[in-house]
Amino acid sequence: MDDDFEPIALDQIANVILSASTKEAYHASVAWFEQLGFRAIMTESSHETTATWLQLFSSTATIHDVALKIVLSPSAQVKLATSSKMDWRIVPALATITTNTLEAIEDHFTSIHWAYQRYTIPSKDPNGLDDCTAIYVHDPLNNLFIFTDKPNPFESRSRTQTTQDKAPMSTLLKRRSTFQPFLPGFGHRRRKIAILTSGGDAPGMNAAVRAVVRAAITRGCDAYAVHEGYQGLVDGGDMIRKMNWDDVQGYLTTGGTVIGTARCKAFRERSGRLQAAKNMVKEGIDALIVCGGDGSLTGADLFRSEWPSLLVELVENEEITQDDADEYAHLNIVGLVGSIDNDMSSTDITIGAVTCLHRICECIDSISSTASSHSRAFVVEVMGRHCGWLALMAGIATGADFIFIPERPPWGEDWQDRMCAEIKKHRDLGKRKTIVIVCEGAIDSNLEPITAKGLMDLLTDRLHLDTRMTILGHVQRGGKPCAFDRNLATMQGIEAVEAVLSSSPDIPSPMIGMNENKITRTELMEAVALTGEVAKAISRKDFVGAMDLRDPAFNQQYDQFLALTLSAPNVGKKPQQSLRIAIINVGAPACGMNAAVRAAVRYARNLGHVPLGINNGFPGLVAGQVKEMEWMDVDGWMSQGGSELGTNRDQPSLDLGMVSYQLQKFNIHSLLLIGGFEAYTACLEMYNARHLYPAFCMPMVHIPATISNNVPGTEYSLGCDTSLNAIMEACDALKQSATASRKRVFVVEVHGGKSGFLAVMSGLAVGATSVYIPEEGVNLIRLQKDVTHLCQRYSQDAEGKSHGRVIIRSEAASKTYTTDIISAIIKEEGHQQFDSRTATLGHIQQGNSPSPLDRVRAVRLAVCAVDFLLSHACDISSSASTTSTGTGPDVYNKDPDSIAVAGIHGSSVTFTSVEALLKDTDLKNRKPKQSWWMDYKRAVHLLARRTDLV
Repeated sequence: MDDDFEPIALDQIANVILSASTKEAYHASVAWFEQLGFRAIMTESSHETTATWLQLFSSTATIHDVALKIVLSPSAQVKLATSSKMDWRIVPALATITTNTLEAIEDHFTSIHWAYQRYTIPSKDPNGLDDCTAIYVHDPLNNLFIFTDKPNPFESRSRTQTTQDKAPMSTLLKRRSTFQPFLPGFGHRRRKIAILTSGGDAPGMNAAVRAVVRAAITRGCDAYAVHEGYQGLVDGGDMIRKMNWDDVQGYLTTGGTVIGTARCKAFRERSGRLQAAKNMVKEGIDALIVCGGDGSLTGADLFRSEWPSLLVELVENEEITQDDADEYAHLNIVGLVGSIDNDMSSTDITIGAVTCLHRICECIDSISSTASSHSRAFVVEVMGRHCGWLALMAGIATGADFIFIPERPPWGEDWQDRMCAEIKKHRDLGKRKTIVIVCEGAIDSNLEPITAKGLMDLLTDRLHLDTRMTILGHVQRGGKPCAFDRNLATMQGIEAVEAVLSSSPDIPSPMIGMNENKITRTELMEAVALTGEVAKAISRKDFVGAMDLRDPAFNQQYDQFLALTLSAPNVGKKPQQSLRIAIINVGAPACGMNAAVRAAVRYARNLGHVPLGINNGFPGLVAGQVKEMEWMDVDGWMSQGGSELGTNRDQPSLDLGMVSYQLQKFNIHSLLLIGGFEAYTACLEMYNARHLYPAFCMPMVHIPATISNNVPGTEYSLGCDTSLNAIMEACDALKQSATASRKRVFVVEVHGGKSGFLAVMSGLAVGATSVYIPEEGVNLIRLQKDVTHLCQRYSQDAEGKSHGRVIIRSEAASKTYTTDIISAIIKEEGHQQFDSRTATLGHIQQGNSPSPLDRVRAVRLAVCAVDFLLSHACDISSSASTTSTGTGPDVYNKDPDSIAVAGIHGSSVTFTSVEALLKDTDLKNRKPKQSWWMDYKRAVHLLARRTDLV
């Protein structure tokens, strides 16, 4: 060997690399190590992978910092979990970490119910030092780590010799960092996060409180609830209470706000806010999440802006110490919008608005039956001072004849004459009822109030109708929240905690909202300011500006409502320009189908076109069951579930030639298909057969309607919201039964095919303990974890107060582990600690009457779909000659874009060709390749305290 050769010298291990194959495992691993004191220092992304670097910073230079790199790679090999019955000391460990806070680490694993094994290491030191301890634990990726308080003798000897002070081992142990959950920006102090509800109560507030409490605990923080809103903050004492995990049990199903809300004059004064600051510092709270309307959120931001001066005054008054002021120098405020009016800017929807819409539609549906019975008119007043969202959506969802909202008053001085004339047309067509919805803040163009009493007198005096007035009042606020509001409040509550932990003094207070179907953060005061601009625009009669301040969907849906309330076709249309639009339902029934057919028929009629209804799907078309539909043929369909036209799963391939023949025979120019995945594949079949059958060369559009929500090209299908509410109602009843029976678990089977949408979203809405979906499957390891978790949870329940629990299983989650088998395993392994029952919901999930969201989505999609058909037929038909029958234009369009799926993406309606969607579609499993709702599954596990799955 060369004498000049320099020997190899390795200084230290640079890092340890962990690989995760799924986003869920990746994020869970990052969170797991953060709770152990690691800090995320960098995230890097490439086309195929994402990696987060975490470092455990040592408090002394004599000890090297420990670095981890967690990589998200779909090709990563999944490690199998090691049985808890094994001795983990015989399993190869990935790393051993020395600590002098082993007791705190053990307490942490115990508190989160994380499996570990503890062993004592006998001392071999001749001087009789104490025995050492080692904790063996697996991370979320099933890598084995060892935490021990046994010093590393090699490091202590070699490293300390290189330092000038040559510190002894005892000193090094004292210098090691102590264990605390990772809390960004606040060193190692355990955060205390409080939540209060303020202003008018809104359904879903309790779900937000539950989410904040449990997310905070999961993130290693203490959670507090401030009772009676800002009044509780001023009063302090027992009004500010620490919340434990089970304190929010049952909050999901409860309306209003359990922790209370009250008007507080004291908080409007500085002296009241001074007392509130003192109480918060006394409790060690420096983060406040406020759920309320714009007034409540404005007060919260003012409180934050005054916080430094309030602490100075408290120190001067000797009510707190300077150390306290330094410790809690910054107040973090996060806003959640709880408002049934949906009147906050910078968010598409607010907590409680959809549930309120449910109450209104339920009442108007009930009123409609008695109105039809007696041929009466009803004027219904709904809430909304400066926002007409409730009145508009209720008008669309119930098929009302007229609505009055503050943002868009009736035009002209003769609006009463025009309204009466239109209602008379409706009556002449055969309508037996008249429904007028007026917002409590409705005005005319001169800013004069339009009241329910005034409208009742108008209909009585002018049209001599037997008219009644109903003011719904606070019934709109009541009742348990719907599935949408539960999930919205839950996801926003989790995000609020994350916003607290990532905040800093220089970041403005955020407001958690929802935009484009995504949970977002916006500047709180900017949103409040924009909200106030609506009322200002109305006061100066700038109604166009007021409408522009609402989201684009609001404007579009108002115009669509007007387009559907007309009662006569557009007489300006020439007969040869009228298109014959056929409407067919394909696949299983779904609530919202009838609402879509109604909207398409009336909108087409009002534009001067001819809608045709095809009964019983493609078999009905083959049999020639095609009928022209009149304006009144669809009266009352809005609230009807199922399919009035009839539907089945048969495809055009049943007889392509006959389908083509019947389309030609009835001179059909365009086709509107309403249905599930079968409607999508039907479009594909006709598209692929265009070269053989020219009759298929026409514009076609598919409106997704299936409870499984498995159609590509859309985030929501008609019927899925109704189904979620049906599942939620059933599971609420099952949990109530299980709780009454004590220590009972229900395994509930839901529909969905190969899509886990219903299982995940209903699991989030009902607080399921576990969710089994086809995307993940079921195995013995997962079942073992579920049984272990159930045993732990039931053992922690107070004697005689065990809660009922629900596990949701999608029908195609596993061929082997059926609902009955899973229930039997749980019951057997529970060893009489708890019982297990099954519930297969079956076709009850299709619902009865469509939910308001499904009705509103149906109308919007149907109107946009008719516009799509017209736009793809007009250019062709304008230059084409009329057919031999003389009933309409000759439409021939082979453009691939002329056959499309109408989808809802965020707040927009989009159209994507069936051909373009093929690359994003899993035809074998009948669903899209990517599902946005999979991100919600982590929240299901997190709020069920399933740290073994998160």
